[in-house]
Amino acid sequence: MLRYLPFLLVLALWIYAFIDCLNTPEEQVKGLPKVVWVIIVLLFGEVLVGPVAWLVAGKQRGPATAGGAPMGGGRFVAPDDNPEFLKSLAEDAAPSKKDEALLKDWEADLRRREEELRRKEQGEDPKDA
Repeated sequence: MLRYLPFLLVLALWIYAFIDCLNTPEEQVKGLPKVVWVIIVLLFGEVLVGPVAWLVAGKQRGPATAGGAPMGGGRFVAPDDNPEFLKSLAEDAAPSKKDEALLKDWEADLRRREEELRRKEQGEDPKDA
């Protein structure tokens, strides 16, 4: 089993470098066009030259550029930590005048129907009232 370990490690590095190269935005690729880097990683993967070259010299490391990072180039902020997102939720949750009027109409209609049922159960004609 251990004799397969070097082969599996090379294969894992090759696959990782290939997927990383494909998923990297064009703005973060250094030196050569992205297509050339993909070909280098694929052609020289067995001898580790392609994947190591990509990981060392092919990709910009550090903070992402505006094209690759959410929220205008800043670091990613989870929705529950994002004040703009939380503010939009509060605005959506606040009832509007239209919603309040509709709710009052429904409540009035419900009271009217309950009153009709009560009269019907007591034997009164609901139309007399």
